Amino acid sequence: MASPWSLSGALRGMFSRKTIDDETWDDLEDALISADFGPDVTESVIDELRAAVKRYATTDPTDLKRMLRETLEERLARLDPTLHLTARPAVVLVVGVNGVGKTTTIGKFAKFLKGYNRSVIVGAADTFRAAAVEQLATWAERGGAEIQLPQQPGQDPASVAFQTVERAQREGIEIVLIDTAGRLQTKSGLMDELGKIKRVLEKQVEIAEVLLVLDATTGQNGLAQAEAFIEHAGVTGLVLTKLDGSAKGGFVLSVQEKTGIPIKLVGQGEGINDLTGFTPTVFVQNLVG
Repeated sequence: MASPWSLSGALRGMFSRKTIDDETWDDLEDALISADFGPDVTESVIDELRAAVKRYATTDPTDLKRMLRETLEERLARLDPTLHLTARPAVVLVVGVNGVGKTTTIGKFAKFLKGYNRSVIVGAADTFRAAAVEQLATWAERGGAEIQLPQQPGQDPASVAFQTVERAQREGIEIVLIDTAGRLQTKSGLMDELGKIKRVLEKQVEIAEVLLVLDATTGQNGLAQAEAFIEHAGVTGLVLTKLDGSAKGGFVLSVQEKTGIPIKLVGQGEGINDLTGFTPTVFVQNLVG
């Protein structure tokens, strides 16, 4: 469900005023902070807009709105959101802490890829939690993907990943999505496990993408939780889930600028079709209005 507060709604009244004054800047700063841009990004965006307003000697709030849209688009477009899935099979590791929507994202991603007529297999390598395997099987079926299940409870995750890729090669399946654990007894153990999965797979194929799933509603806290994955897992792209409405829309720019990693997919609802590729222009249009 969309948030009752939205950045575009907050901006609408601001930009309908007759002139740009001190109150405009204060309100814009409050709106960006409320949308979870974070203080550093907010300050940077405001400074950039103040300079642009001065340079063009405008007092028209309509100009400021256009400048805001252009500034956000330009900053979001600095990193390439393209998914690199041309290898056959193209192997994607999906990582992230438990609770961010990792398993459901894999089902939605499978459905997204099936929409482009790609064959998909999902590897249930989160063998630490039996419930994760069952949940993944349900979402893989909803997404129209094949699934490689563990051959016995608690099977070594790297072994499941290996068997998934082996099956894709044997059956000519184009894209492999590997689910991984989001929690073990120790953080170091989890990172060691991810490292092992990568080493095992790289003996078979080159890994196409390592996608980190983040829950947009947790904002900056979620990013802090995910820093170990960014540091150790070789993350190539971000997937933002639960981006319903634009109450947390600023997190999109904030997380990309803080990590230097492009956002490649966004999930904006609970349905199987609610995952899309990330397009800065479309996103900013929805965010700013």
